Amino acid sequence: MASSSQNNFDLNVVPNVQPELQCSSFLSQKGHLMTNGSVMLDDDIAASVAKGIITPLDEKLLANRTDDEAINESMALSIQCASSISNMARRLQVRGNEVQELRTQVLILQRRNRGLQQENKELKKLVDSYANDMRKRCSELEMNTNRLREQHESLLLEVQKNLKISRPEA
Repeated sequence: MASSSQNNFDLNVVPNVQPELQCSSFLSQKGHLMTNGSVMLDDDIAASVAKGIITPLDEKLLANRTDDEAINESMALSIQCASSISNMARRLQVRGNEVQELRTQVLILQRRNRGLQQENKELKKLVDSYANDMRKRCSELEMNTNRLREQHESLLLEVQKNLKISRPEA
């Protein structure tokens, strides 16, 4: 059995084991892929690695370990994979929540916009009504002013006539 001190391992530490692989690749749908590629940067490698989780190089490294070390490192790799998937799922869920929140905000803004458009229509009707009312009042005032001017001129003529009558010419 492995002691508790053997359970402390780090997958980031690469031992100085030089595997004797003649061809550092594995089979994918497009043929052989080199194992020195990146799962995160190359979709083909990611898809191929996902089929077997470990690459031939990983298999060779694990072959040089004791059974306990191989089991522990395989378990650690599985935990790291599960953690990676869980983290990705959380990020996708957060992004999904952000998208949903943005959709909700868009709907709220669209409702507000419709409300403002309706309010603008009502305000335009009020302004148009006010403008029409003001035009009518201006026309009435203009007619009253003209009538008053005519009456004023008529009164002035009458006053002048009355002045001539009350002062006979000498």
